[in-house]
Amino acid sequence: MKILALDASTGMCSVAVGGEEGFVERSIAAGHRHSELLLPMIQAVLGEAGVGVKALDGIAFGSGPGSFTGLRIACGVAQGLALGAGAPVLGIPTLAAMAETARSRDGSRRVVAALDARMREVYVAAYEYDGSAWRECVAPTVVAPDAAPVPPGSGWFGVGAGFGVYPALRDRLDVALTRCDATILPNASAVGALALPGFASGIGGPARDAAPLYVRHRVALTTAERATGIVL
Repeated sequence: MKILALDASTGMCSVAVGGEEGFVERSIAAGHRHSELLLPMIQAVLGEAGVGVKALDGIAFGSGPGSFTGLRIACGVAQGLALGAGAPVLGIPTLAAMAETARSRDGSRRVVAALDARMREVYVAAYEYDGSAWRECVAPTVVAPDAAPVPPGSGWFGVGAGFGVYPALRDRLDVALTRCDATILPNASAVGALALPGFASGIGGPARDAAPLYVRHRVALTTAERATGIVL
């Protein structure tokens, strides 16, 4: 099985092609240039892997939460390519992809993933690995850092930029955490690794049904919020 995986949910733009044997990946600090970079990166990675679009068995994308614009770009590109390839599409939660990234690096099995949601809030979720799959212990949500849900028990690894931007998040979860790494972000290889079992079991859907997972559904600030310096 060969799949294409995309992630544009943060300032990084990441593309990977592969399967059970591993992935060929490219990741670039894109800033706000995802729409400019994503398609050339896909072409380059497909060429490097020697895989044509029509040979793909599925296309996965980081569905969110994350940057509203980045999520729409990744979803739209996945839909367009899937229509051309006749391939199914599967959205993978970006916070779960961060947990998978942590596991692939050092075998972590209990992960709290957090991204900066702007507006003085974080996107946060907690996952526990049971030896074959991740179990969602705290569903993705958007909250103030000092109101984040505390996962049960201890021994949790905090990952993601949310911990770097908001020290209050680490303070809030301190009773459950053993360590943190604010540099871990979602990447396409992790999206692909999580998508493989889904495609193998046939849960990928038609391109028209693909949609981002926003968690927060606000896309604009009030005048009072802008005056205080809050940003989206």
